[in-house]
Amino acid sequence: MKPLAYILLMLVATLCPNIAFASGVIDQTIDLTSHWLGYTIIAIFVLAYILVVFEEQLHLRKSKPVLLAAGLIWILIAAYYSSNGMPDVAEVAIRHNFLEYAELFFFLLVAMTYINALLERNVFDALRDVLIQKGYSYKALFWITGILAFFISPIADNLTTALIMCAVVLTVGKDEPKFIAMSCVNIVVSANAGGAFSPFGDITTLMVWQKGIIEFTEFFALFLPSVVNFIIPAFIMQFFLPKGNPSSTSNEITPIKTGGLTIVGLFILTIITAVSFHNFLHLPPVFGMMLGLAYLKFFGYYIKKSGQGKLTTSDVPAGRTRSENFDIFDKIAKAEWDTLFFFYGVILAVGGLGFIGYLAMISEFMYGELGATNANILVGILSAIVDNIPVMFAVLTMNPEMPHNQWLLVTLTAGVGGSLLSVGSAAGVALMGQARGYYTFFTHLKWTPVISLGYAASIFVHLMING
Repeated sequence: MKPLAYILLMLVATLCPNIAFASGVIDQTIDLTSHWLGYTIIAIFVLAYILVVFEEQLHLRKSKPVLLAAGLIWILIAAYYSSNGMPDVAEVAIRHNFLEYAELFFFLLVAMTYINALLERNVFDALRDVLIQKGYSYKALFWITGILAFFISPIADNLTTALIMCAVVLTVGKDEPKFIAMSCVNIVVSANAGGAFSPFGDITTLMVWQKGIIEFTEFFALFLPSVVNFIIPAFIMQFFLPKGNPSSTSNEITPIKTGGLTIVGLFILTIITAVSFHNFLHLPPVFGMMLGLAYLKFFGYYIKKSGQGKLTTSDVPAGRTRSENFDIFDKIAKAEWDTLFFFYGVILAVGGLGFIGYLAMISEFMYGELGATNANILVGILSAIVDNIPVMFAVLTMNPEMPHNQWLLVTLTAGVGGSLLSVGSAAGVALMGQARGYYTFFTHLKWTPVISLGYAASIFVHLMING
């Protein structure tokens, strides 16, 4: 099918969601949890995820195994249903999962494009250079980078925020490896905590918001639990930081290129547009984000036509190459495609497990036997081991019946639970690559007991104020 047809199909399915899953089709599904096909699909999924976990060691991008797994899983499902005279059932199911992904894909693509535009305009570089030149002590920088990560991640997402703050600590702490390691742990915790009280802060919160389970303003009920999750580990860790101040660094501050601050304003306007589409027009927020992309496209056209998209020689920081014209399609091309394809594989693979019947079994055990609170706490712990995206998507697919405060709890635990291990969140995995040799799995593991205190305390605070 041609790309235009796919786009038309997604728009029709979005505006007419009843097409996605007719009740008659749902009644035709077959429980394959005890069938050899189900066991085969579980094995494919587990093998793919083992390859994802060892991404750094194998140098195999995480999207590759899950893309392959998703394809194999649905081939097996479709072949089985076709052999049983129900060829349309698998098609309807996979279209439903693909629609879920399409909304997430375009939402994230717009956000990533804005972030790349801000990077190209040197907005984040200028912020980094200002922090470096202030002459703060190690302890002050530890707190400043953590607090900034906490408050930037709700807008710029926890992964991007962690990378920006890590660049700061790598520059100022080059003579103090212990400071870099501890600051990276702090940044991962704070970025994940900050991302938990905003739909834009993490993929998991975005999925919950787009599902319509929690309204935009209701996420702010998680602000205090998120603060506690960040503050408690940071407060304890500060006593083990090295003393003194970093050695002096360059006095140069990277200039923000023309339009950089305007793009910040347009990004905020885009977020407002997406929220307004959801709250007032009752349309999926992704359509508001796509309208926001038009803002950036027109502004990019203005920069290009006014001749302000090029760098002069004096604008180029030492050690960097001269940039070309400001091209919005270049910013789109530089999106995190590996991450976007990883989400596709995860959503389709987990959707296949749910279609077979495994998620219903897990839901019955976790939410039926353990109870909602214990199950949601367990979700956070699983997020640290497996990654919070497939875990949260599984919960949303299971859609267990539980009070609103429990949906807030699982949103919190899935967001901050990934901080328990370095491999539990995109921020942690990214920093292990960026601060290679300083921040490792075992460096983070050393502080897991302290982070666990913050995790437990944040749950307690949530149950006290929201329960």
